[in-house]
Amino acid sequence: MRKLKVFWMNHKSKVIMTISLILIVLLTIWGLASLESFYRNITLAQIPLQIFLTAINALVFVYFYMSVFKGGFGSMKKGRIKVEDVNVHFRDILGLEDAKKEAWEVVQLLKDRTRLKKIGGKIIKGVLMVGPPGCGKTLLAKGIACESGIPFISVAGSEFVEIFVGVGASRVRKLFTKARQLAYAHGACIVFIDELDVIGRGRTFSFMGAGEETNSTQNQLLVEMDGLGEKKENVVIIGATNANEEILDKALLRPGRFDRKIHIGRPNLKEREQVFKYYMNQVTYDAAIDVGRLARKSVYKSPADIENIVKEAALIAARKERDSILFEDFSEAMDRIDLGIAHRLSMSDQEKELISYHESGHLVILYFLHPTDDVFKASIISRGGALGMVHHQPRHEYYTVDRNKLLADIKVALAGYVSEKIKYGVTSSGVASDFEKATQLAHDMVWKFGMGTDGTVGDFTAIPKHEVSEDMKNILNRQTQQILKDCIIEVEQTLKKEWPVLETFVQELLKKEELEYDEIDEIFKQHGKIRPTTVSKYI
Repeated sequence: MRKLKVFWMNHKSKVIMTISLILIVLLTIWGLASLESFYRNITLAQIPLQIFLTAINALVFVYFYMSVFKGGFGSMKKGRIKVEDVNVHFRDILGLEDAKKEAWEVVQLLKDRTRLKKIGGKIIKGVLMVGPPGCGKTLLAKGIACESGIPFISVAGSEFVEIFVGVGASRVRKLFTKARQLAYAHGACIVFIDELDVIGRGRTFSFMGAGEETNSTQNQLLVEMDGLGEKKENVVIIGATNANEEILDKALLRPGRFDRKIHIGRPNLKEREQVFKYYMNQVTYDAAIDVGRLARKSVYKSPADIENIVKEAALIAARKERDSILFEDFSEAMDRIDLGIAHRLSMSDQEKELISYHESGHLVILYFLHPTDDVFKASIISRGGALGMVHHQPRHEYYTVDRNKLLADIKVALAGYVSEKIKYGVTSSGVASDFEKATQLAHDMVWKFGMGTDGTVGDFTAIPKHEVSEDMKNILNRQTQQILKDCIIEVEQTLKKEWPVLETFVQELLKKEELEYDEIDEIFKQHGKIRPTTVSKYI
């Protein structure tokens, strides 16, 4: 019975127009039958022209009515997505174990809404999903709708944005009208708003009217989420954003609106391995590939990044006319995505040698002095504007860094400069980007993290520049410079001690241009150099 009521609400005008049209046709036939044959023929001859002119007038009227009077500019695509079309169960969502636990609570609330209502509880109004792009926010929202078995409407925040004031608010009203009808017919409805930050940013109030359209759209969203009306339909809003939730308007985050937050992060080692296996099962690959090694090599990668790596590796294997994907194809795919396409520049032997010494300096210091990172590749082939590179990543995820890690990053950055200076007595302009990185790290250590050399603590970047005395600036800057000098001294001592190893890497780079992890590890072993923590344990 409820579905019939909803059908009448949605198609009332169509039913009335159909019945009226049938009555008009019947009356016309009856009227023509009562005329004499001469007048009947004249009338019949004029009917096609009258129909044509009437149709033209009707089209013109409908166009202006829909565009101006009926809010045609406010129309938007908001069709219901059937649950059977979504077909995404929680078992199909790889990783996101913590996020799925929180999402499952939402599913249970939607399923047990009758029981919840009996004890006086209320279904949550809004769920906010926050996390980096490509980590599965949309997929998880589909999973909630599928597991709950209720209608699902998906829109993007950009669909509410227009240059005309009031259009966004009109679209919000229409969206919630549709959602309430579905909730009335099916017991509940989910509205998924992707990129919520587009319309959910903190409101700005200006006498010049700046941001008025966004404000009115957000105001309408706030009112609709409050559900001010006679009927209390179960409409649950799921918002997703890549931005920091702090930029969202405080009114959106208060209890009764987006009061449940689900943080969706990048997958851990085990989850990355699962994602690799899932996408690799869709392609043909060498059975000898260690999927765990791929997972360890892709720290901080999102599921979307991993899918892209597999697709790129398949393209590389196809270009090389292989029937299956090899490990080297995956390695090349990661390099191409992270570092850019390789460009072999025409340069002199002397310049090649200088670049080899520069990159070998980075490599040796990274191996001996860095506590968390491993070398994956060294190259003297130009990529992304750099003449060479040493690609390294942490062995596993780190969510905070200590002083030792920051100092090691500075030493690695300065190693190319020191290596050039030891070999040639002079340095090149290629050290510019390394100096920029090292100086910024040392500056942050002293000015922000309280990691200076004389015990001065505090975040001095939080203080307006004009309020920091010149004496204090000089003290902080001297500490920054002292950190850089101390790092250079240690790097120089290490490189001179391990110079035979560095020379070997220089010759290998000049010969092969690129060295992979296994080749790098083998050279260190040949010189009897093994790190206290065996690198092969992590790779």
